[in-house]
Amino acid sequence: QETEEAGVVVSYAGASPMLYFADVRPHLRRAAIGATLSQKALLDVAELLRASRGVRQAIVTDRENTPLITALGSGLTTDRPLEEEIFDAILSEEEINDRASPELYEIRRHMRLCNERMRDKMNALIRSASMQKHLQDAIITMRNGRYVIPVRAESRQFVPGLIHDQSASGATLFIEPMAVVEAGNDLKQWASKEAQEIERILAALSARVSPRAEALNMNLVVLAELDMIFAKAALGRAMRAVEPKLNDQGRVNIVAGRHPLIDPDAVVPSNLWIGGEFSALVITGPNTGGKTVT
Repeated sequence: QETEEAGVVVSYAGASPMLYFADVRPHLRRAAIGATLSQKALLDVAELLRASRGVRQAIVTDRENTPLITALGSGLTTDRPLEEEIFDAILSEEEINDRASPELYEIRRHMRLCNERMRDKMNALIRSASMQKHLQDAIITMRNGRYVIPVRAESRQFVPGLIHDQSASGATLFIEPMAVVEAGNDLKQWASKEAQEIERILAALSARVSPRAEALNMNLVVLAELDMIFAKAALGRAMRAVEPKLNDQGRVNIVAGRHPLIDPDAVVPSNLWIGGEFSALVITGPNTGGKTVT
């Protein structure tokens, strides 16, 4: 009956209402004890909330011919504000939205300004004629999170600054010029503030998930069950199967029954009935004639 009802829902909707969701039970256990979840874990929780909302909207309707499916869907808990809050704050597993908090927006604005000032100073340096003769290449690169320029080893004394790395051959030194060291220190401090603010944002979102952990665990159970039901409905449609009408009188009447694993273009349907006028049936015939399948 569940499979038949799922087929009805698919006929109405045009497709299965199931949306992607991950097994978030380990994340929910951590949230329940007050741990801070990672960006990926929070995104998985938001995906579960989105799937729960989408499935509930699709199957909890006033249709009278899907009582079992509707009852299951009614057990799904939704929390659209939390779902949207997570998706608005976290763009991907590696990226937090600038607008996740006013503080983060300000921190990143300062970081952009620092970066621009440093790059302007570095570009002016590598374009100057007095500096170019000391450079291996007129480029700006990064080492250990600091802006550096590639300086010839023999020109080290002509380029004051901090050495952050050197090439494998030792012919090139990657130096952070003294002119940008202070700005680099500022950028480092802002980057530290950024990391702290991101940690605060993740902790706040995790705290919002914590009281919903039990309900979301139940959602996972219901969604898994619905996923199986709609998978059975999809298989039923692919096999052109029908719901059997059951009886308790020992009667069987299979009309155009087909073995589901035989190529549908090659299979030969069989009619089989027993338990009405007769209750014993002997099937005879040559090998590969279809006796076992029947």
